[in-house]
Amino acid sequence: MTYTPVIPMSGLTGWAFLSRTLGVQQDAHASTAVMKRDTEYFREKISTITTAEELVADSRLLKVALGAFGLQDDLPNKYFIQKVLEEGASASDALANRLSDKRYRAMVKAFDFDNPLGPGTLEPGFANHVLSSYADQTFEVAVGERDESMRLALALERELTNVMESATTENSAWYAVMGTAPLRKVFQTAFRLPDSFAAIDIDQQLDAFRDKARAYLGVSEVHKIAAPEVLDRLRNLFLVNTDMTSPAGNADPVRSILGSRASAASILSTLYSG
Repeated sequence: MTYTPVIPMSGLTGWAFLSRTLGVQQDAHASTAVMKRDTEYFREKISTITTAEELVADSRLLKVALGAFGLQDDLPNKYFIQKVLEEGASASDALANRLSDKRYRAMVKAFDFDNPLGPGTLEPGFANHVLSSYADQTFEVAVGERDESMRLALALERELTNVMESATTENSAWYAVMGTAPLRKVFQTAFRLPDSFAAIDIDQQLDAFRDKARAYLGVSEVHKIAAPEVLDRLRNLFLVNTDMTSPAGNADPVRSILGSRASAASILSTLYSG
């Protein structure tokens, strides 16, 4: 049995509800039979894995490993995954460092299979770290099945932090934002840029993103956008613009909010039911 997150509304009102009930809903998700099985198996087996080949050979372990970094859709690409993990991230020309999607680099650094002193799987607390991320990521996936914009809003802070940790220059940070699909979607929607925008020259895209950030957020540097108050502004712009373009976006917002309040208590009570 899986858990279905409760998201009674879209846009900012839905985000406020999800934020208030986040801890309860995450606990409910972590308590499902599927999550318990995944957690117990990973915790029991992962310390026996010392090579990328061994990890890729165990689909149950690989499912958790990929899911912890938001890469669950890549589960069938086992040859590619093994190659990236085996190369590691120490060399500047390693595949993990050349990929625009920095989630692979984060995974490679965590498992650290190229470390001559031993992989990350042998480190104390490794299983707890991965499983915590897996619980968060799979909850976000479940949220996305109800409302994709809420999933992106939930992941925004973590994804932007990952970019900041791996970027060496301001330009590289922006290129990482543009190359990380969840972040790109948030920024592009918040700044009201059309899908066709992705087809123009990459340097022109960079200039446009900076200009839009300065206009909408008051800053043009990625590390400044990561500040809590600016990040909230970005998230709110994204949710408002998403709601405006959704089929329900033309509904009377006052009536929607008033109508939702009457049922909020009953909706919240379902979080505590079995």
